[in-house]
Amino acid sequence: MQRDDAFLRAWRDTATRALDPEDDDRGRPPLQFRTLWISDLHLGTPGCQARALLDFLKHTECETLFLVGDIIDGWQLKRHWYWPQAHNDVIQKLLRKARKGTRVIFIPGNHDEFARKYLHHNFGGIDVADEWIHETADGRKLWIIHGDLFDGVIQCAKWLAYVGDSLYEFTLKLNRHLNSLRARMGLPYWSLSKYLKGKVKRAVSYVGDFEVAVAREASKRGAQGVVCGHIHHAEMRDIDGILYCNDGDWVESLTALAEHADGTLEIIDWARHMPVPAKAAPQREAVAA
Repeated sequence: MQRDDAFLRAWRDTATRALDPEDDDRGRPPLQFRTLWISDLHLGTPGCQARALLDFLKHTECETLFLVGDIIDGWQLKRHWYWPQAHNDVIQKLLRKARKGTRVIFIPGNHDEFARKYLHHNFGGIDVADEWIHETADGRKLWIIHGDLFDGVIQCAKWLAYVGDSLYEFTLKLNRHLNSLRARMGLPYWSLSKYLKGKVKRAVSYVGDFEVAVAREASKRGAQGVVCGHIHHAEMRDIDGILYCNDGDWVESLTALAEHADGTLEIIDWARHMPVPAKAAPQREAVAA
């Protein structure tokens, strides 16, 4: 816990220090949104696609930015400290957005559960909250949570979640080597773990059960929809009259949820927006680590 507290202090202190470097490709104008949601960045792990994430943060602007949990991977950092400069750049970019007027709201997840000790506090302009109700431009109320409280593995057998996390990290390591080879061949990014999850019936069933459970709770709370993360599966669909939205992750899918000025919601696949050099950069960095 001492390392967790030290990291939170470092985050707060960073707000008064250096700014991140200016964009080096001003030819790409930023995309404008009313609200953006991102989750499962897993900063502090080699699997985090920090370069792609920085590209996203540099080339999007919004009034409100929700960080929907697992922003920092405390589980991995406790086992092995990994914090390259690109991860520090992400934190600085988030703080810079907050300073320049974007409202940034951080809802901790299970991997950064240490931050739940700091609910209702503000770090460098970033508010920490357990959950949130967001009203869209067209009047819909969306319940914002990370989602781990609806994961039976997390709640009933946390030791199994840690085992699964280690296996998942191994899959991501294979994925990084595979995509390093694909990048050298001029091929686009492809997620091995996402492909495997789609082929395993038990994983598909788990995702479906999770989505239904979250949507039912949103209905009980009187919301018209829910936005969450946790399962690394970007999705937007209707479940019994409730709009279920999952913003995906930044270790596999490189996705975010966006609200336009009129309240329209969409999932953004950032891999389609990145120039080719930016796509290849995360793979080279991850393999080198």
